[in-house]
Amino acid sequence: MDKKFSLAHLTVLGCAPPEMIYIAAMTGYDYVGIRPIFMGLPNEPDYDLSKNKAMFRATKRAILETGVKVNDIELAKICEEMDFEKYERCFETAAELGAKHVLSSIWTPDKAFYMESFSRVCEIARKYDLSVELEFVTWANVKNLSEALEVIETVKAPNSGIMVDTLHFNRSRVQIEALKKVPKEYFHFLHLCDGPAEIPTTKEGLIHTGRDERLYVGEGGIDIKSIVEAMPEVLYTLELPHIARVRELGYAEHARRCLQSAKDYLG
Repeated sequence: MDKKFSLAHLTVLGCAPPEMIYIAAMTGYDYVGIRPIFMGLPNEPDYDLSKNKAMFRATKRAILETGVKVNDIELAKICEEMDFEKYERCFETAAELGAKHVLSSIWTPDKAFYMESFSRVCEIARKYDLSVELEFVTWANVKNLSEALEVIETVKAPNSGIMVDTLHFNRSRVQIEALKKVPKEYFHFLHLCDGPAEIPTTKEGLIHTGRDERLYVGEGGIDIKSIVEAMPEVLYTLELPHIARVRELGYAEHARRCLQSAKDYLG
């Protein structure tokens, strides 16, 4: 089976969804993962397509003109200030664009709250035939594979899954044997990127690499091959933000190099 690749929005975050779709088509991707759930983070653009109807129409036109599909949207963040009505509005819009998955992560230590909230997000997403993929993030509150599994197996939502990011997998020190034991049906796509072999010891260090300086696949010290081989064949999403390289190369060339390095590495 031919490997399929998706371009994650964080890789080209300065590009609105229509532009990133054209870049994805031009550089050889099959899918994109877009970020229309605005979280109000510093310097992060608001791409809420449920409110910006002109941008929604332009996104739909880009999909039709290029054949590039939307795989997923993000981020249905589980936290005290989450807005379920906003999530539903964004889920409905995503379904209109053909998306199949919603990416989620957990940012509160209140276990009872996050279990209940994740269950509700899954219920809302199910109305739009969307699955909810829980990502464990090393500086979040659910930060490793076992914690993510606990959520999935407690909530038991039929449309829930786990999304592995190779950077977070490495930095949470998950063992490959643990990954092999996870039911294969939990996996639908994988975030690919590389990073330095040395794992930062501070939250600030973890965030810096995760948001600003990920490496091309095969360039760093992560054993990506073992992670890929421990999982079923899924869609490979290149999430590889690197601020300095974008300044030097531009978004399109950076996106092209992300994809080419991954293809070279995976053979």
